[in-house]
Amino acid sequence: MREYYDTEWGSPVRTEQGLFERLSLEAFQSGLSWATILRKREAFRAAFHGFDVDAVAAFGDADVERLLQDAGIVRNRAKIVATIGNARATAALRPEGGLPALIWSHRPEVPLRPRTVDEVPTSTPESVALAAALRARGFRFVGPTTMFALMEATGVVDTRLVGSHRRGTD
Repeated sequence: MREYYDTEWGSPVRTEQGLFERLSLEAFQSGLSWATILRKREAFRAAFHGFDVDAVAAFGDADVERLLQDAGIVRNRAKIVATIGNARATAALRPEGGLPALIWSHRPEVPLRPRTVDEVPTSTPESVALAAALRARGFRFVGPTTMFALMEATGVVDTRLVGSHRRGTD
């Protein structure tokens, strides 16, 4: 966990594949600990073809059944089906500029400047708007809290405490 937070969490992710992976993992994390998802990350990558959007978008019923048998991942039918649907929705966004453009368009104009952990929100007006924009385009498991976690993890917002050695380093 520490290595993830020190080297990856909060660093800007601007590629379709990178954002689709993080969106998918955040959806699978819903109701579980992030440590569980990180331990299974490589298995998720293998099961979902490296989170290649086009490959996942082409998954069918046989793939859903295969994934439900994969003990290396979280075997939740709703989340698996949502991930496949989210891949299709991601591909459909390409004519509009793509998933990166949509997610990054919700970056707050005024950066958050938390001084204590209690000042770090669990959602913001921007994460509420992002969740609504994604749902309107057919995405699932994209609630405001989950989208805020995505925004933090991918560098869209920086919630490191003022004075942190990593604040603003990306």
